[in-house]
Amino acid sequence: MTKSTLIEQLNWRYATKKMDPAKSVPQEKLDIILEAIRMAPTSSGTQPFEIIVVTNPDVLAKIQTAAGDQAQITEGSHLLVFAAWDTYTADRIDEVTDLNVAARGDLPMLNAYYDNLKNNYVPRDAEVNYAHAARQAYIALGVALVAAAEQEVDSTPMEGFDPAAVDDILGLKARGLRSVVLLSLGYRDESGDWLLPMKKVRKPAETIVSHVD
Repeated sequence: MTKSTLIEQLNWRYATKKMDPAKSVPQEKLDIILEAIRMAPTSSGTQPFEIIVVTNPDVLAKIQTAAGDQAQITEGSHLLVFAAWDTYTADRIDEVTDLNVAARGDLPMLNAYYDNLKNNYVPRDAEVNYAHAARQAYIALGVALVAAAEQEVDSTPMEGFDPAAVDDILGLKARGLRSVVLLSLGYRDESGDWLLPMKKVRKPAETIVSHVD
């Protein structure tokens, strides 16, 4: 099998359990990770989420309490909160349409496409729309994990938190957002992380990949 730098980087990364609070992710590396998130694919290009970058110690401490006291939240230098739209609205879809028109021109097919999207999405139950938006945020999370590995920045994705509490801490409800998943960024504590020396465990390829030829 041909050696792949990407695969080597993915083998290097792991869900870091203990980070070194004395080390901070440089701004240029953070910017690359955030740009990778911005470039992530989403359904119909809607990008129905926002990223809240938290570095304030007091806010991090509150989020840590809402996340079962997971140490990475305060030991890492940056916490990314992926917050999805609480629903799709005509205004939100119109903003996407306007971005497309500005970049590609006022094509009839663009307006027709997004008009059809509004007709299908806006009447749906808000929970159905939120679930769809949250799935788009997870696509971006995957891209973020790969980008962090490429930058040799350690990361820990976290679902174990109280979303309602985090929404309250960050005032997300008033912004029409709901927290979906957290991503701590920082650098591993090589002497204190029990998981670091352990072999990476993944299922054999033949158990998760099948081919239809």
